[in-house]
Amino acid sequence: MAIAEQVSADVKDAMRAGDKERVGALRLVLSELQKAAKEDTSDELAVLRRERKRRVEAASAYREAGREDLAENEEKEAQLIAGYLPAELSDAELEQIVQDAVKQSGAESVRDMGGAMKLAMASVDGRADGKRVSGLVKAALSG
Repeated sequence: MAIAEQVSADVKDAMRAGDKERVGALRLVLSELQKAAKEDTSDELAVLRRERKRRVEAASAYREAGREDLAENEEKEAQLIAGYLPAELSDAELEQIVQDAVKQSGAESVRDMGGAMKLAMASVDGRADGKRVSGLVKAALSG
């Protein structure tokens, strides 16, 4: 079942349960998935990652502004969206992928980081945040 179909079914279930917050969040996600489908951007996982990232950034901004209630709402939505994404890689798995990418790319210093990052991100396939990967690649190349 496609992710959009699953989200649509979950919207109906949430409506039946009377969970207004969940319905609203899922409708926004479904809208973004449908918009991407119309634009022939068929990578549903990329849409979900982007939407989750937006929620996380919004929660951070709300926290800085002292709006804890809004930050919590954004975090709930981010967790809801994360439920549709594949599981994140563990630290050990990610470190192994980074080591393999550094080795394959032949990178020897931080200047060669681009090639290693390209290989690592291809292997990660969205199961880890780019900042996390970048930090590990930099650490591996720094010594």
